[in-house]
Amino acid sequence: MHVDFAHNIPLDRLDLQAVKAIAGDGPIYFVCKSGGRSQKACEKLLAAGLAGVVSVEGGTAACEAAGVPVVRGRKVMSLERQVRIAAGALVAVGAALAAFGPAAPVNWQAISAGLVGFVGCGLVFAGITDTCGMAMLIARMPWNQATGASCRTVASCSR
Repeated sequence: MHVDFAHNIPLDRLDLQAVKAIAGDGPIYFVCKSGGRSQKACEKLLAAGLAGVVSVEGGTAACEAAGVPVVRGRKVMSLERQVRIAAGALVAVGAALAAFGPAAPVNWQAISAGLVGFVGCGLVFAGITDTCGMAMLIARMPWNQATGASCRTVASCSR
């Protein structure tokens, strides 16, 4: 679901000039699913010297509840769920290699220990910093890219 008249600008591609071109002179409203990314977008633009930016508290659900026109697209799996699946699959593969992988000619036990340790460290880092490298990577996968009618990341609500 996204706000009907929104413009999609992924947070990692947020550019001051692009936002100014879309919004003109009016206030700029940023909305995402829950409000976390829209808040980061506002902070980034405020730091760049742009005034009149607003993060919509409550995200797209709040917009819908307030009567703002929304478009419902195809159902997609959340990025968080995709990350859990990928991390779990990597740990499961690592455990299987450790348990059943041969020691020669390649030491699969050492490789699997490294894989499981890497995933574990990544999860700890993501928890501490609230930044997930795996999520950033998965977000760039083709099935997670917005097409013309799908706009879920950052949106300007001024026409």
